[in-house]
Amino acid sequence: MSIMSATLPTTNRRALWAATFIAASVILSFGWSCALPLAGFAAVAALTSARREALLLTGVVWFANQAVGFLFLHYPTDAMTLFWGGALGVIALLSCESAGLLARRFPGFAGGVAAFLAAFVVYESLILAVTAATGPGVDHFTAPVVTRLFLINLGAFVALLMLKAAGAAVANRDATKAFASRPI
Repeated sequence: MSIMSATLPTTNRRALWAATFIAASVILSFGWSCALPLAGFAAVAALTSARREALLLTGVVWFANQAVGFLFLHYPTDAMTLFWGGALGVIALLSCESAGLLARRFPGFAGGVAAFLAAFVVYESLILAVTAATGPGVDHFTAPVVTRLFLINLGAFVALLMLKAAGAAVANRDATKAFASRPI
């Protein structure tokens, strides 16, 4: 049993991690709305959770983003906007699944890098494919735009992993203090 599991029940840790994901999604949705780094979220979910839970977390992040968009940012409710909302959800789940496949295939740091790159490539490739299939708009896939999206996703990926590591460090520090105060 790890020190973290001794200090906080698994259910509570999962709930706290899910709440962190949702809060981050809501906060970032106000700043980036349509450019929410879903690939970054999907990769972190795949790296930090079991497959089913990672897909659920990714779906919840997508749903929170859509809720913010429609309830607060006044997304239009036309057929194309609703279509794209659903398409983004499916694409995010496929990105999570691709990240999970590579994370399971390659352990450690290499797995983390592979998971992120897989999620980003799958996400952007499917966005490009849907954009090409639905009409004009492919011209916005320029090197500067894709680079910007890559950096936004990478930033979210790193920040979420740092939050996860900070949470683990706090849990371990508290446990260390508790054990240090015990008489030998």
